[in-house]
Amino acid sequence: MKGKRFREEQIIAILKEAEAGLAVAELVRKYAISEQTYYRWKSKFGGMELSDAKRLKQLEDENRRLKRLVAEQALDIQILKEVNSGKY
Repeated sequence: MKGKRFREEQIIAILKEAEAGLAVAELVRKYAISEQTYYRWKSKFGGMELSDAKRLKQLEDENRRLKRLVAEQALDIQILKEVNSGKY
């Protein structure tokens, strides 16, 4: 899978160009992205400022960490239940 080419700051700047009146077709051609990518960015980052995007990234990282922690705890609980029931 191809890596990310644009950082959040760059994406927000591109979206601001579109808000300023640049046509989507020109924008897509200028940055060599697909229209689908543009609209996906718009749905995720539309109307955000740079600080909002940084906060979103922090929250996503924290959410990922917490989900992993919950999964590990659920696994530990399942193992303890199996050991306690004598099915090992």
